[in-house]
Amino acid sequence: MTKILKEDLQHILIHTESLWDEMNEKRIFITGGTGFFGCWLLESFTYIVEQLKLSAQAVILTRDPEKFKQKCPHLFNHPAIEFYQGDICNFVFPKGEFSHLIHAGTSTNARLYQDNHLGMFNEIIEGTRRTLEFAKVSGVKKYLLTSSGAVYGKQPDTMSHIPETYQGSPDTCNIASSYGEGKRVSELLCTLYSQQYGIEIKIARCFAFFGAYLPLNLHFAIGNFIRDAIEGKKIEIKGDGTPLRSYLYASDLMIWLWTILFKGKSCFPYNVGSDEEISIKELAKIVAEICSPTIEIYIGKTPLVGQIPERYIPCAQRAYLELKLKQKIDLKMSIKKFINSQTEIIYE
Repeated sequence: MTKILKEDLQHILIHTESLWDEMNEKRIFITGGTGFFGCWLLESFTYIVEQLKLSAQAVILTRDPEKFKQKCPHLFNHPAIEFYQGDICNFVFPKGEFSHLIHAGTSTNARLYQDNHLGMFNEIIEGTRRTLEFAKVSGVKKYLLTSSGAVYGKQPDTMSHIPETYQGSPDTCNIASSYGEGKRVSELLCTLYSQQYGIEIKIARCFAFFGAYLPLNLHFAIGNFIRDAIEGKKIEIKGDGTPLRSYLYASDLMIWLWTILFKGKSCFPYNVGSDEEISIKELAKIVAEICSPTIEIYIGKTPLVGQIPERYIPCAQRAYLELKLKQKIDLKMSIKKFINSQTEIIYE
């Protein structure tokens, strides 16, 4: 069972406490509330509402409430949360007014891209359009889109960190660009609705994250490495281990997302993620050192001589300069926390 550590929720509260007054006596609508981002949003929302004694409610759109009830009964039964059944592309609008909306309802499962690129592209765009229409009629003042660093396309070899001002884009003749291009269109849709209907649109271009609730059996390298290490198996790197990535722990991610929702500038994208780069090979080594130094690391391919490593690293200066956001939990501590979240008792 996946578990959230109480210290992580306290960490989120400490660094966002001053922002929450505007949620008192309000309702927030959240899509994607049953995924990795969503579970952390709900965990932090319920904890903070309890600790600050706020009168606030979150309504969560989901295709299968019963499935989530089995996964997280403590969240499903929480009095500050209501689950609303529907599909992101065509859900019937719930009644009443909402002050805030977080649209995080896009799958990041790589298998879906392989099987149905067109379906993925359509779901991203139509889901965004539907939530914007809902925001328009329900009185939403602040709308947060969880976009992606994929909107920039391939990071140039000469660029160490991608800034929000970079004008690159995905290759429109490559069907693997369906996710990144879908997010680009979603950002444009949000900007158009903001201009026409006066909604404050907050855009978070998200990179790589991990923590409790991250699936350990999908395409997330760090999740696979930790799974193998916990099970005492060799850590397998399918590539050559040279790509450079960065990772932000989930409690830091929540601080960034809540802050951007409440305080971020409208139609002013913020990169969300760590700017501390690490190769996939070095990441595997750190996981092995923390779990068991005797664990073998297998690298499937040999790097080409003179090859420039592929990069996917954000520049996080805008978030820091505008909102004072920065990585507070370093990578090694984050990995230790993630491992503990697989074994420790859930908070009381």
